Amino acid sequence: MTGNLRTFLLMAAMTALLMGMGWLIGGQGGAILALLVAGAGNVWAWWNSDKAVLRQHGATPVTEAQAPELVALVRQLADRAGLPMPAVYVLATDQPNAFATGRDPQHAAVAVTQGLLRILDRDELAGVIAHELAHIRHRDTLTMTVTATMAGAIAMLGNMMLFMGNRERQGGALGALLAMFLAPLAATLVQLAISRSREYVADRSGAEISGNPMALASALAKIANAAGRTVNIPAERNPASAALFIINPLGAMRMDRLFATHPSTQERIDLLAQMQPAGSRIPRVPRA
Repeated sequence: MTGNLRTFLLMAAMTALLMGMGWLIGGQGGAILALLVAGAGNVWAWWNSDKAVLRQHGATPVTEAQAPELVALVRQLADRAGLPMPAVYVLATDQPNAFATGRDPQHAAVAVTQGLLRILDRDELAGVIAHELAHIRHRDTLTMTVTATMAGAIAMLGNMMLFMGNRERQGGALGALLAMFLAPLAATLVQLAISRSREYVADRSGAEISGNPMALASALAKIANAAGRTVNIPAERNPASAALFIINPLGAMRMDRLFATHPSTQERIDLLAQMQPAGSRIPRVPRA
């Protein structure tokens, strides 16, 4: 399915879910109110989810004057991929990571962390950026970004119901019960809407764009090794956005594992190695 169709089906499922919740809590009136809220939320998510994700992670836009090497590299790889030049952002976190967002290639952005710029050489950085450009070219970013935004809204709704519910009022006990399931539901939504196979496809396409599969493999090994030792505070606060990143940015605390949508990093590296001539050194990810 195309990115637009997948996103439409996701929004329809979310609308039905919210209407069902509204009916359970407030009957027909609650269902109608939920429909209105869901409709407004869907329109907002379609046009603004990318901006919301960038804002959640404290992303700062950079120009060629501010980051000449980074912006020039993104432009070179975008030209090679046949894509419009995306906006470039930097995230103020020491965890090495990156993600892409945007509803289509004409409204796309690539975001990299300060930690990523610090630990990767130019070829490795090119591999990571090319991977993110592959997501843009395949239109994964629309589904990924809208899913992250809507799943985050579900989790937030659960918190509101839990802390604001009143068991003495109609629907209060039911609301508290529903709140217990909303965060796992949000995580399940992310996992169902975003296939893990998209990372394998983006790895292969990214390696073709950059022309250096083993540089991307080396980058993945470095990122996976360092990311597990560095807390990404914005990602921990918004775990539904974890699927956007090239490597899972979350630790193993609380409900983080529910939002794990990434395949094994070592498997990704081994598949990239198959694109290289025999005898190439294969990077290894240290065991946790």
